Amino acid sequence: MTIPRRSLLSTLLFFALGVAANPAVINQSPIKLALFRQHNFTSAHNLVTHDQARAQQLKNRASKGNAGVLVNTPITNQAVTYTASVGVGNPPTTYSLLIDTGSSNTWVGADKRYQISTTTRPTLNLVTVTYGSGSFKGLEVTDSLTISPNAVIKSQSIGAAFTSQGFNGVDGILGIGPVDLTEDTLFPATSATVSTVTDNLFSQGLIPANQVGIYFAPTTQQSVQNGELTYGGTDSTKYTGTISYTPVTSTSPASNYWGINQSIRYGSSTNILSTTAGIVDTGTTLILIASDAFSRYMSATGAVPDSNTGLLRITTAQYANLQSLYFTTGGVTYTLTANAQLFPRSLNTLIGGTAGKIYLIVANLGSPSGQGLDFINGYAFLERFYSVFDTTNKRVGFATTAYTTATTN
Repeated sequence: MTIPRRSLLSTLLFFALGVAANPAVINQSPIKLALFRQHNFTSAHNLVTHDQARAQQLKNRASKGNAGVLVNTPITNQAVTYTASVGVGNPPTTYSLLIDTGSSNTWVGADKRYQISTTTRPTLNLVTVTYGSGSFKGLEVTDSLTISPNAVIKSQSIGAAFTSQGFNGVDGILGIGPVDLTEDTLFPATSATVSTVTDNLFSQGLIPANQVGIYFAPTTQQSVQNGELTYGGTDSTKYTGTISYTPVTSTSPASNYWGINQSIRYGSSTNILSTTAGIVDTGTTLILIASDAFSRYMSATGAVPDSNTGLLRITTAQYANLQSLYFTTGGVTYTLTANAQLFPRSLNTLIGGTAGKIYLIVANLGSPSGQGLDFINGYAFLERFYSVFDTTNKRVGFATTAYTTATTN
């Protein structure tokens, strides 16, 4: 049954607990989830503003905990969303959830309200998380969560939101960040962490490894299925060559997330960013680099800020001379081609741009280097490289794909 938001609290507190959860089927094979991309722009500067606000909130959360102050921005929606469909409860209600490596709580109730079922178990904890351009508050319940017909997690912690902001068009978040990000999200159990979906899939014997593989294909469509998330392993059909790994950085605040040490070079010899700590993040659309590195990138490319989009803009002649960006981490260098540095030209008008103009996907992080989180490799990077987030070995992996050198944009 569907419970109005205003009565969710009282209903869960007194809900009569009945039928026990069905036992999970032991799968022990990687589980694949289809990922869908949607653009949700509401203003000309939405894309850049959203990513910068998220970056600031990630830093705030690391220093102040999840109770950190919400970063106020003029946007009302996520800019670009990557969602998967999962089922909650018994029988399962299907929700469309954002895939987020920068947070770890899983919750529902933004667009589609949480529906109580026979497997709902209230914990009496409140749960709240703030994000770069949104937040949610609700009650923690445990419930069955269906990833696939053969993978049903028992007693997964889920936030049943009674209020949320900034998440129009989706039902909530499926968090795949490190489990420590869930600390201080519950009240009164303020010091407790919450087992993530990946943790529970592994601990309940549903997947063979505590890791996630993510694949995106570049796309010029506004809304499309163009990705895949693999729980418990990798999909060798989605990458070429071998996966190379780099350890999670020890530098804070990047160490709180899927953080790595990395350097960035433009062309054969122009240093953009010396080796420093940053993060890999599906919730960020662009590639963000520290303000001093951004200035060097502008100088090297000849790009100028575009007042309509907030992105950098180059001419056709400058594009003809645009050099590759080289990202080096774990002793391996990954090449982001000139074409991969472009925002898809067919989607220019969605971000307030002009058809035929050339905009770049490298943007200003909004703070100088040396602060422990000096770059974010967002979706613009991840659509060119397969990525692996390995909890057991505390490492991040990358591999090339068939689209690494594509001329999609």
